Amino acid sequence: MLKIGDIEMKNRVVLAPMAGVCNPAFRLIAKEFGVGLVCAEMVSDKAILHGNKRTQEMLYVDEREKPLSLQIFGGDKETLVEAARVVDEQTNADIIDINMGCPVPKVVKCDAGARWLLEPKKIEEMVSAVVKVVKKPVTVKMRIGWDEDHIYVEDNAKAVESAGGKAVAVHGRTRQQMYRGHANWEYIRLAKQAVSIPVIGNGDVFTPEDAKRMLETTGCDGVMIGRAALGNPWMLYRTVHYLEHGELLPEPSPSEKIRIALLHMDRLINLRGERIAVREMRKHATWYLKGLPGASKIKDVVTQQETRDGMAEVLLTFVRELEREQAAEQANLQQETA
Repeated sequence: MLKIGDIEMKNRVVLAPMAGVCNPAFRLIAKEFGVGLVCAEMVSDKAILHGNKRTQEMLYVDEREKPLSLQIFGGDKETLVEAARVVDEQTNADIIDINMGCPVPKVVKCDAGARWLLEPKKIEEMVSAVVKVVKKPVTVKMRIGWDEDHIYVEDNAKAVESAGGKAVAVHGRTRQQMYRGHANWEYIRLAKQAVSIPVIGNGDVFTPEDAKRMLETTGCDGVMIGRAALGNPWMLYRTVHYLEHGELLPEPSPSEKIRIALLHMDRLINLRGERIAVREMRKHATWYLKGLPGASKIKDVVTQQETRDGMAEVLLTFVRELEREQAAEQANLQQETA
C-alpha cells in the first residue's frame, strides 16, 4: 500500500489535482469509485492569505473524501509558508502538496509552479521552510524538467527528500511540452531510484493496463490518474480492481454514465448554486458523453444549458434514444442469426 508520512492509503491509485475539476463534487465521486487518495485543485498562497469566499470554498474538505491532499503554489517563501500554516491549522486536509509542475505562463511568471524545476536549491529551501512550520506531511508534485536540455529530476527529487518532504509525484513531461507529446516514464524510474521516499508516477495513464505497466517499469509506489478520469471515474475503480485482482471490469453502460453525470451535477449545485454549477457542468457533461454513439450531435445543445432540469432532460433523452437504438439493433441481429 501507499503510505505518505503516517497517512496510509487503501491502494496505490491517486486522483491528480486538476485545476477547475477537482472540487469536492468530483473528488467525492472519485473516492466512492475506490481511489486511495484524492488531490484538490491547486490554490494560490496569496489567495489563501487573502481569504475570499471562493478560496474558502476551495479549501473545504468533506470528511468522506479523506485521505485528501490539498495543493498550494507560490513563489514567495514567506507567503507560501503562511499559506501552508493556514492549511495545516484551519483545514482537515491530510497532506499539504506543493505544486512545482504547473506549466501555465501566469503561474510561471510568479516564480512558481514549474519555474522551480530549474533550481534544486530553491526547491530544498522552500520545501524545508514549509516542513518546519506544519504538522501535516508535505509532498511535492513536479514535472521531469523545464525542457529537454534542463531535466534535473533526480536532483529535484533529492531536494524534496532532503527538505523533509514525505513523497514526490513526477509527471513524465517537461514544462515546455505542456500537455503535448508523450510522457517519458524513464525519468520517473530515475527519480524512484534517487530517493527513498514514495514516488508517484503521472502521465499517459489512460487504461488500467497502463497503470500496471507504469508501476512495473518504473518501480514507483503509486500511480496518479488525471485526464483519463474526466467524465470517466470508472477508470479509477477499474484500475484499482485490475491492480488488485488482475481482472478487467467492463466499461459502464450509457445509462450508468448519465446517472453519475447527474449525481455530479447535483453535487456541484449544492456547492455552487444552480446557475454557476450548470455552466461548469457543461464541460463535464461533454466528457461523460465522450465515446457514446451520436454524442457529437448533442454537444452544442449541452453547452447551451442554463438549468438543472434542462441539462438533465437533454442527457436523459439522449441516453433513452441511444439505448432504444441499441436494443433495436440487437433484436435485428438476433433475427438475422435465428
